[in-house]
Amino acid sequence: MEKEFKITFETIENYNSLDETEKKLFDAAQKIREKAYAPYSDFHVGCAILLENGEIISGSNQENAAYPSGLCAERTTIFWGAANFPGMKMKKLFVIGAPKDAVHSVPIPPCGACRQSILEYEAKQKEGIEIYFASLGGEIYKTKTIRDLLPFSFDSSYL
Repeated sequence: MEKEFKITFETIENYNSLDETEKKLFDAAQKIREKAYAPYSDFHVGCAILLENGEIISGSNQENAAYPSGLCAERTTIFWGAANFPGMKMKKLFVIGAPKDAVHSVPIPPCGACRQSILEYEAKQKEGIEIYFASLGGEIYKTKTIRDLLPFSFDSSYL
């Protein structure tokens, strides 16, 4: 028997359609993207996370000649946040990625490893994290939980 998954996401037309908090997240992700260390792929990614206390933290991808020793922006930010704000819930995650000198791009979702890492923190906090992935021009996709992007997800409940 064949079955089908339904993936739910919202399309946000542009930057001006965001609320003030979302604009701050977009701006933080865009700004930190400029600090990415990506000499091998030239693909620069910035991530910003809104914590439950209202603080915004951010991080960028960090590559290494010894693949896969580098780390994506999403995991850099999540791990730093968890280490420095233990027990603090993550409410929203915003990611923007494109080649370094690109003027236009399409919304880029988190990679598989980042999806799994986000899932770990959703499971830990027993609450979804809104995921926004944006283009440089402001077109944005939004999901209410990483589970929308990670069907058949694996978490500690299976152990």
